[in-house]
Amino acid sequence: MIEFHFAVGDLATTSFAYSPLQEAVFSLRCWHDPARFPHQRPWLRRLRPAYERQDTELLAALVTPGNWIADFLTPRPRRVRPAFAEELDRVRATPADAVGDGFRQTCGKGGPLPSVVARGLARPERLLERVAAALDGYWHDCLAPHWWPRAQTVLEADLSHHSRVLAEQGSAALFKGLDPRLAWTGDILRLTPPTGSRWPEADVRIAGRGMVLIPTLFARGATTNIDPALPPVLHYPARGRATLSEEPPPVTDHALVRLLGRPRARLLLMLAEPASTTELAHRLDVTPGAISQHLAVLYDAGLLSRTRSGRIVHYTRTHLGDDLCR
Repeated sequence: MIEFHFAVGDLATTSFAYSPLQEAVFSLRCWHDPARFPHQRPWLRRLRPAYERQDTELLAALVTPGNWIADFLTPRPRRVRPAFAEELDRVRATPADAVGDGFRQTCGKGGPLPSVVARGLARPERLLERVAAALDGYWHDCLAPHWWPRAQTVLEADLSHHSRVLAEQGSAALFKGLDPRLAWTGDILRLTPPTGSRWPEADVRIAGRGMVLIPTLFARGATTNIDPALPPVLHYPARGRATLSEEPPPVTDHALVRLLGRPRARLLLMLAEPASTTELAHRLDVTPGAISQHLAVLYDAGLLSRTRSGRIVHYTRTHLGDDLCR
């Protein structure tokens, strides 16, 4: 059992963020154990040739057999939408002794370290630079070009949904919706680890440090830092993560096609859940400009609504759009 203790005012400083570095690091779990993430297999197949050109010996060693990852590789975001480069700079600034401590914590007391890590800890500064270079290459060659725009849309939609739940229903409904294993008592948030987990029991005092809630596409349940002394975070499974591998729905309603045309009919069917222009363009393999023209027509006709999250605009169907699709 892990308990997060909230004093007066701590709930007011609880916030959301997502992290491109965290998603890059946590995505390595898919390569380590793809059976645990069946909805991620389509993009794994597409990215495998690029992944195999990376420093796979080291990347594979960053995930233990139990899918644990050293805390220093996923620093708590300092803002809602940090850039990958700024977070990687924080990893590069990790003190040398914290590198060894981080890897040893993931393997448990006396557990064997991966050979590439054990060799590298003789020169932790060089090992750290090799880790940073490997993550940088993996990000820019595999994830940033095609995967991240779509993943970012899922994370933005998650933040919008849970922020609305917090505003409309309160903290108890918020925490319950993040993971059934979370229980909120009014001043304590309890996380019950899964059966058989070796997570240690911990009492974490928020103590004015704030709690950051971070959605991820690569977790099957809520988790937190291995080291309870670190600033409090809660990673939880992102809502809608299975949509990453969805193919666009077929357009089978001939009346809808005759009314709107096939491209706009398909877009309307896809927008049962919020999505951005960039995500839709990636899913349909067309230019964002072409998507924008169709979205503008559907929006002007009252079939779509739009909301802005930072620099990203999400579109979704209105009630009229839902009725038309039915």
